[in-house]
Amino acid sequence: MLDKTIPHFNVIMKRSAGVPLPRFALPEGYSFTWYVPGKEEQWAEIESSVGEFENVEQGLDYFRNEYLPFVEELKRRLLFVQNEDGEEIGTITSWWNLTGERRDPSVHWFAVKKEYQGVGVGKALVSECLNRLQLLEGDRNIFLHTQTWSYKAIGLYLNAGFEILSYESFAHYKNDYDIALPILKTVLHKPFR
Repeated sequence: MLDKTIPHFNVIMKRSAGVPLPRFALPEGYSFTWYVPGKEEQWAEIESSVGEFENVEQGLDYFRNEYLPFVEELKRRLLFVQNEDGEEIGTITSWWNLTGERRDPSVHWFAVKKEYQGVGVGKALVSECLNRLQLLEGDRNIFLHTQTWSYKAIGLYLNAGFEILSYESFAHYKNDYDIALPILKTVLHKPFR
């Protein structure tokens, strides 16, 4: 869930090549499943449920424009978690961004429905995403763009070996480190630089 009670600023994170990959299994009763055509609505539902989009239709429009042109890549990069009833309750994407001519492995669109947060689903999703990125892209630096509103996810990313970058960025993302850091220091429990 995004916390929109705090100011919104961009945060850029990097996980350096060579850092050992985290290994977190899903809790009992949950399972991973990969994207297949037709699961766009489940993705949009999860993302809108945490506040990333105002509604499912807005999420679907984004998905159709940004991801559907790469349907074969989606099948090996867009991961869901299902509950015991087969309902998709979490998602993450092992994607990439172009920084000039350089293709940077990156984490996209990580979300877990509110009622399933705090039980280990998110840690397992991030772990599986990082393992997938290393498999597909090699042992390289992995980037992600997030925001102060997602400070709970930032804490999870820090535990998975990411660092908050003070000046670097990737792709087209703005880095608001100087104004984001004081906010993060008030809401994060883990010490960081």
